[in-house]
Amino acid sequence: MKKISAALLTSLLLCGTYSDSARADSAMEILKDIEVHGFASASYNYNFHNPKSPTNGNSTNRIFDRDSNSFKFDVGELVLVRETPNVGDIGFRTDLTYGFSLPEVAKSTASAGDVQTHDFDLQQGYVSYRAPIGNGLQIDGGKFITHIGAEVIEGYDGWNSNISRSFMFGLAIPFTHTGVRAIYDVNEKVSVLGMIANGWDNTTDNNNDKTLGAQIAYAASDDVNILFNWAGGGASSANNNSDWRNIWDVVVDVALTDKTFMQLNFDYGTQESASLARLRDDAEWWGVAAILRHDYNKWFSMNARGEFFNDDDGFRANVTTGQKMWELTLTPEIRVNQNFVFRVEYRHDESTALAFNDGSNNQLNSSQDTVAANALFYF
Repeated sequence: MKKISAALLTSLLLCGTYSDSARADSAMEILKDIEVHGFASASYNYNFHNPKSPTNGNSTNRIFDRDSNSFKFDVGELVLVRETPNVGDIGFRTDLTYGFSLPEVAKSTASAGDVQTHDFDLQQGYVSYRAPIGNGLQIDGGKFITHIGAEVIEGYDGWNSNISRSFMFGLAIPFTHTGVRAIYDVNEKVSVLGMIANGWDNTTDNNNDKTLGAQIAYAASDDVNILFNWAGGGASSANNNSDWRNIWDVVVDVALTDKTFMQLNFDYGTQESASLARLRDDAEWWGVAAILRHDYNKWFSMNARGEFFNDDDGFRANVTTGQKMWELTLTPEIRVNQNFVFRVEYRHDESTALAFNDGSNNQLNSSQDTVAANALFYF
């Protein structure tokens, strides 16, 4: 009996050792496919009005570059990602960010002045599965950056041509969504996306309505790519289940030559019963932008952006009289090496309203001019 017990114990120990070894091998198999990336940005911004209203962020109607005459560590980002290129693959992505130019996307509202900042943010965090449907249906669940808009929240895998963000980036569209999205490549030229989420920039839902989203991506040729985007649903405000908000967005990328590139963007948005200038009427906003980039050589490029944004109902920029704004931005770029980029920028903003802080006894002005310098590191 003792011999049988000893043999049984030995067998169980060996099974346990084998099981632990199998789990370790499985864990190593998963870990070897995880990529680690990093991104860091630091900047200096100066507003020629030298505004005296730091409580309003100095440079008004800006997003991440609101401080004037100030050096700032914008953001440091650590990304862990496991891609899902093959049917049946399971992966994930987490973007952990720390800095002083982060939007508190869980609480962003219609007004640019209400966008708060946090030192730390989980910018993205989702689990992915490549489902065995057709040639593979990508399904992501969690928090992810919006599919809408030409400009991006910068990271190791992409940054904008200019240091500052456009009015349309900050006022026309959402930043992130929390929900589920599915992406499918129909063929080599067409892919589609569908989404259901808590709303605009809501990590937890604050009403009973969900936001739906869709995208059609079309590669018209080797030199032209077009995105058709939409998102719509209940207004992302507490207990508002009736007033729908919609945004339609078109992005066109064109390679004019092997060194010159153009990006065009059009946005049109509505929200029911939200106009500030026309009380109780539906609010509308729209904008157009063009971005040009020319690569002079492998280390130097010039970028330019022109933009017009119409907020006649005052809803997006929180101006009761409504306004129209336009801006022109020039951004030379130097690529020091494959991991380091340095940029400088001049930007001029105009508005039909007194929308910008002035340095004269906290008065307002219809225009503002700013300069900036920015360094990016990524791997």
